[in-house]
Amino acid sequence: MDAIANNADLLAAIDRPTQEEAEAAVRTLIRWAGDDPSREGLLDTPTRVAKAYRELFSGYEMASEDVLSRTFLDVAGYNEMVIVKDIRFHSHCEHHMVPFSGVAHVAYVPNNGVLGLSKMARLVDLYARRLQTQEAMTSQIAHSLDDSLRPKGVAVMIEAEHMCMAMRGIAKQGSKTLTTTFTGVFETSAADQARFIMLARG
Repeated sequence: MDAIANNADLLAAIDRPTQEEAEAAVRTLIRWAGDDPSREGLLDTPTRVAKAYRELFSGYEMASEDVLSRTFLDVAGYNEMVIVKDIRFHSHCEHHMVPFSGVAHVAYVPNNGVLGLSKMARLVDLYARRLQTQEAMTSQIAHSLDDSLRPKGVAVMIEAEHMCMAMRGIAKQGSKTLTTTFTGVFETSAADQARFIMLARG
């Protein structure tokens, strides 16, 4: 199993702080930002932030093998592209810990069975709910699907807007980043790549 698949094992080995330590860290950040964590409006903020982070980064609690473990073999000979498009997601940039969000388009050509359609959306969520770069997330989704399902090929395209560009630095709203990863037949066939992109964006 490759390094991407082993990521869950590495994360499990990290010495995770306690709830109390996380809340103390939030209080420190509030003070560093210039406010008073003891004022009324901020008293419960550390607890809320810790709870929100547990949900926003719940992808660390899951493994791709759990999401992709079940397939369906009775597909009446279907062997064409399966595509789930416009899977909305929200993630956080690992460089600034600010949000980026957009849509993922995921496709594969079956070889030994098909997935339930919701599984591809769950796989996107699994990787989105971690500190990420868009490039790494695109690759992780594609290679996890490729490793688990062993299809004839996988195609993933992500279109996202990054708040680290919109809210700070260059401050350019509306700019989108597009990334792709192809494996198998998609990697070797420009025609299959073009068909996937046409269906995803059409």
